[in-house]
Amino acid sequence: MGPSQTVTVKYVIRAKFEIDGVVEKPDVIGAVFGQTEGLFGPELDLRELQKSGRIGRIEINLQSKQDKTTGTITIPTSLDRVSTAILAASIESINRVGPCNSKVTLEKVEDIRDARRKLIVDRAKEILHKWKIESMPSTEEVFREVSETLRTAKVEEYGKEKLTAGPGIENVKEIIVVEGRADVLNLLRCGILNVIALEGAKIPEAIIKLCKEKEATAFLDGDRGGDLILKELMQVTNAKYIARAPRGVEVEELNCKEIITALDRKVPMEPIKLRKERRRVLVPKQIVAVAKELEGTLEAVLLNKKMEKMESLPVSELAEKLQQTEDIDTVVFDGVITQRLVDVANQKKVKYLVAARISDVVKQPLNVHLITFSDIQG
Repeated sequence: MGPSQTVTVKYVIRAKFEIDGVVEKPDVIGAVFGQTEGLFGPELDLRELQKSGRIGRIEINLQSKQDKTTGTITIPTSLDRVSTAILAASIESINRVGPCNSKVTLEKVEDIRDARRKLIVDRAKEILHKWKIESMPSTEEVFREVSETLRTAKVEEYGKEKLTAGPGIENVKEIIVVEGRADVLNLLRCGILNVIALEGAKIPEAIIKLCKEKEATAFLDGDRGGDLILKELMQVTNAKYIARAPRGVEVEELNCKEIITALDRKVPMEPIKLRKERRRVLVPKQIVAVAKELEGTLEAVLLNKKMEKMESLPVSELAEKLQQTEDIDTVVFDGVITQRLVDVANQKKVKYLVAARISDVVKQPLNVHLITFSDIQG
């Protein structure tokens, strides 16, 4: 493992492990990288995150006693809260280290910014106290004027779902649809009032109705959650434009300049819909049946040319197993098709790779068919 880039740490994942056997640090590191690879695509792949400086050096401390090894795993991260939580859960899924059974338990996700916040707040109190003593009366007048402006932009509730929204949302011609209440408050702070929140992954009926009546722009977080909400919005609403926060950043974290920039860069929704419409593929019925069985399991199944099951295994072990196995015709798994899996499948002359999703960075091979669950039909 090469040295990682400098990371501006926001959170630290701390976990402990127990292993039935004697192992060393490289064995634990190998399990951390190997068993999380390919679960959620390159945006949450540990190697890619370390290369891009989104996570820091993974620290392993361990000790062995009476044929058991115990220790801790520490991962510093600059990811957003959702991605950090998914990464922490992925670490807990590690069940083997080398040849030994293991159990990993999350102890806590530490927000290291808490200490900085306290220092900043204490210092701000000192500054405010000094400012209050030394400031001229005109400063107080400006403060009073700004405060009055902010008070006029009050949060309201809209529709039977009581969605968080800016004032008078029903009287405007254009609306901005965001994910949550904190996003609404952030946009109101910047003087953008025609905003309303989804407040959940399921699109409320009020939002569907508003998108039919008004020109709607969906302004979403730059993470996996935003990707899923975008997919749902495209299916059930007539939203006209899409704007995104930078990758890995939430709308509630943006300053006013960044919000305006993101909204200025909005793009029409229709071309995105067209790009996501994929040609459905006719495959053997055995593949369709296996795909239905695997959805939501994080498992993989290997099939031979007769469409007979050769083996079932966890997705985390798939790449290694492919390298060791011959005469595989089809691989069906509940995960993400990565470039590494494509390369191994191509080398092993696999005909079909069928998965829940295909990574955006994968290069289409000549001899392997890459298919998602939503593409297939019997």
